[in-house]
Amino acid sequence: MSNKTIEECVRANLDSYFRDLRGTDPAGMYEMLVKAVEKPLLDVVMQQADQNQSRAAEWLGLNRNTLRKKLVEHKLIK
Repeated sequence: MSNKTIEECVRANLDSYFRDLRGTDPAGMYEMLVKAVEKPLLDVVMQQADQNQSRAAEWLGLNRNTLRKKLVEHKLIK
């Protein structure tokens, strides 16, 4: 297991992303990155909270309705 921080992992992956672009200008990076991080974050937190949305929302510092909207958006619930 790596001892890298989340920030270090993100930075390394962004460096790799830019290398892979080979000079092509990126588009929509902010939304792409937020979605890439948000879905696994929500998935893991919901698992750890035993699918309890109120508990997960509290842990995340979100309103429960906001959490529910994000879970639907990421197709983690129907």
